[in-house]
Amino acid sequence: MKKLIWILCIAALTACSLDEEATDDPIFCTTQVVPGLEVIVLSGVTNTIIEEELVVVVKDGTYTETLQNLNTAIYTGAFEREGEYTLTVSGDGYESYTSSAPIIVTSDVCHVITQRVEVVLQPKGKRIPY
Repeated sequence: MKKLIWILCIAALTACSLDEEATDDPIFCTTQVVPGLEVIVLSGVTNTIIEEELVVVVKDGTYTETLQNLNTAIYTGAFEREGEYTLTVSGDGYESYTSSAPIIVTSDVCHVITQRVEVVLQPKGKRIPY
């Protein structure tokens, strides 16, 4: 009888540990917070990054966010947020820009898939022909 109890206990413990490890393709997600959008803004005259302070805003339905530029040339935002965003960029001395098509941010199993957008701003009163 003791032998039977031991066999049942070992079988139960083995079954439990096998169930917990029974994944064919385990997924390991990081704790990193990923931006949905990264925006780089260039001058239409020099084709270089605009260093002046700009206002970069994204909207998805009723959701609105002003993207942050943390001492880099890249404005980031919409962290871990899927959506269909309209992008508006404005700054002193430049014509405002609004995206004509939505920027679609999707996600995989762990994080959003960052969409990188490059915007070219034209100086006010100066149109560069293409």
